[in-house]
Amino acid sequence: MITDLMYWFVLPLISLAAVLAFVRLVQGPSLADRVIAFDLLATLGIALLAAYAVATGQTAYFDVGLLLALLSFLGTVAFAHYMERSRQ
Repeated sequence: MITDLMYWFVLPLISLAAVLAFVRLVQGPSLADRVIAFDLLATLGIALLAAYAVATGQTAYFDVGLLLALLSFLGTVAFAHYMERSRQ
């Protein structure tokens, strides 16, 4: 029951959101828009990995999602540091 819901509802919606975020990443008028879109893509990737892990019962995808979250956080902090230094 939950597996069918994951395959037919949750995973396609997350994939659609990832496609829309990728469009914003490509079209973003400013660097900040592109970084936010990239951060959203990472978050959607984590959600996709978590939903797939629940649907298939393989817990290794949770570890990959955790690693992706840590890398995404570091990237966001690095971008904020870059933006702060470029103002000065």
